[in-house]
Amino acid sequence: MTAAPPSSLRERKKRRTRQALIDTALELFTRRGFGGVTLDELCEEVEVSKRTFFRTFTSKEDVAMAPHQDVWRAFLEELETVDPGGLPLVELGRDALLAALERMDDEGWTRRLLLSRRLAERTPSMGAHGLQFCEATTQEALEILDRRFGLGAPGDLRPRLAVDMLIAAFRGAVAGWAAQVDGAVGEAGAAGVGDAARVAGVGVADVAGAAAVAGVAHVAHVAHVADVADVAGVAGVAGVADRVEPPSRQDLAVRLRVEPPSRQDLAVRLRAAVAALPESLALTTGPAADDEPAVS
Repeated sequence: MTAAPPSSLRERKKRRTRQALIDTALELFTRRGFGGVTLDELCEEVEVSKRTFFRTFTSKEDVAMAPHQDVWRAFLEELETVDPGGLPLVELGRDALLAALERMDDEGWTRRLLLSRRLAERTPSMGAHGLQFCEATTQEALEILDRRFGLGAPGDLRPRLAVDMLIAAFRGAVAGWAAQVDGAVGEAGAAGVGDAARVAGVGVADVAGAAAVAGVAHVAHVAHVADVADVAGVAGVAGVADRVEPPSRQDLAVRLRVEPPSRQDLAVRLRAAVAALPESLALTTGPAADDEPAVS
């Protein structure tokens, strides 16, 4: 057997370094806040130079948004080869996006996507970065559609609207998918908080206090991907982290009875969201009854 070519070894090392940066960044940002971690601290934690970081990412926002960006880059690659088969454009895009989801690592990617989403909800700079990436991705998708299928006539808004609707459907699917965590936490209820306190070796009041500050659903979500000390850090409850004996992440997740939604769950929601697009366009407005919404 001959050794793998050096370039292949380098590529594998680059992928491992990239993944380490993403995982470490998401956990540090979740624990200490996005603004509470410097780029120098992140690089030191992963034991890479800033020069190495900037060969892979452009900023802290870029590394924090990587789970979202990875699936859309895979989507663009799939769009280059997907079989049109006479499908409407939105359905063609759906198939390319579903194929991109299949390429994501289920165990690690879902966890990273949830963490990234939670961070983006409270980090304006990540939201701005996401908008820029979304627009760049949309333009690349339109270029591919024009090149492959000639769907780029001047003044024709339909390709752009189709891509926009696909993005909206994906966002809606992700929102419902992420809400599964909140629903599981709600079912766990106060018993779950008690379990977390017993596992951590702190009082229920401490955990409940953290929940009051950060939100029970968010605390339990973070607990799935970090230890109880991390939860205390996110909630900002002084003194709790110092008194916590962190259990294993898997043990705490089991005790909280919270399981993350899977990639397959997201695919199901995406199919449903795309299927609902025609009905959403047919919604009409009208006078509402006192106890009814103003749609029919």
